[in-house]
Amino acid sequence: MRIDNQHIFLEDVPVTTIADTYGTPTYVYEENRIRNNFRRAFAAFKKYYDDFRFFYAIKACNNLAIAHILKQEGAGIDAASVNEILLAKQLGMGGEDVMFSGNFLSDEDIRQGLDSGVIFNLDDVSLLPRVLTFGKPDVLSFRINPGYGRSNVGDFVTNAGPKAKFGLHPDQVLDAYAAAKEAGITRFGAHMMPGSCVTDADYFAFVTELLMDLIGRAGKELKIDFEFIDLGGGLGIPYKPHEPGLHIEEAAKKVAIMFKEKLDEYGLRPPRLMMEPARYFTGDAGYLVGRVHAIKDSYTRIVGTDIGMNVLARPAMYDAYHHIYVNGREDEPRKPVGLCGQICENTDYWARDRELPEGTQIGDIVVVENAGAYGYVMSYQYNGRLRPAEVLVNGREHYLIREREGFEELTRGVHVPEHLAL
Repeated sequence: MRIDNQHIFLEDVPVTTIADTYGTPTYVYEENRIRNNFRRAFAAFKKYYDDFRFFYAIKACNNLAIAHILKQEGAGIDAASVNEILLAKQLGMGGEDVMFSGNFLSDEDIRQGLDSGVIFNLDDVSLLPRVLTFGKPDVLSFRINPGYGRSNVGDFVTNAGPKAKFGLHPDQVLDAYAAAKEAGITRFGAHMMPGSCVTDADYFAFVTELLMDLIGRAGKELKIDFEFIDLGGGLGIPYKPHEPGLHIEEAAKKVAIMFKEKLDEYGLRPPRLMMEPARYFTGDAGYLVGRVHAIKDSYTRIVGTDIGMNVLARPAMYDAYHHIYVNGREDEPRKPVGLCGQICENTDYWARDRELPEGTQIGDIVVVENAGAYGYVMSYQYNGRLRPAEVLVNGREHYLIREREGFEELTRGVHVPEHLAL
């Protein structure tokens, strides 16, 4: 994003063009920023550990156009559900280019996961006997809770440590791999989720050490050669102005040093090192373009837009911060106001006492930044408000990559019994 003479451009496309062409609200993604984010991070890790690969956690932004960009850059796909495996299939990807990291799986999830031939990453050792009733995966990984997690975006998304629902307890790791080996599994991996949106480079080395001590012992005692070790995601971006970002080069260097030290300590054959970020690639490349529809003066001034909690759920769910710009007014004096959407819930009053341009008026275009991860994918239909469009920009070009929902999506699949339709 850039601001030129108070007017906002996404790459080289004015936000007025987006609003006039596609309507509002609309998610917009900058293709070149996604590519640059990926290349910067990949070059950093590849520099310090040559056998390295990224998988893209498609749950964060599941538009196939966005996933195609990351596939072109060399990423595999991390799938959290069978439907995300099917998304990968539509990308032309399968087998060991896809990691299936579902949790609390049903029997049907297990069966379809096995049939797909992807890497199976089990969230709990209790799943192993159930998996074996349907077949034996070629490659088996366990998701390990390293006992500690961190999040810059709230406790709800820490994803590791004592309060997280994910992964094997540290005391179960040795027994889990022993059971898999006894069942005849011969190819192994290991995985963790270190946290969410972490911008402290030192943390990634710290949590890598925790994981490596757990799987190092298992590898040494059970004589297992791990084919890959996946350090998960968690590479963070800054959401607030002037908040420092992650020094990706330092993070990569410190992780690689720790990783190699632990391989030597436990006598493990060097495996492929993997990570599966998403927010780092797409988060700051995505924006939400909306419009002011009403301004209300009550106990305070409230600016009402078409960006509601159904369109951007993170502020209502996590009290997450997203910075807001008003097109054509960024040089104006600012005053604290509230900002809300059109949903009949008070949680839709998602920005309070926010410094916005004093002259903000009905019809103005607002732009919410850092909306490229966990934005559209968490949108939903409520109050009859439907999901927005998605657009990709590249230089001066812009492309519709998902149509705005219409009324027919509100009733699709609904069947009224004949006796109720009289």
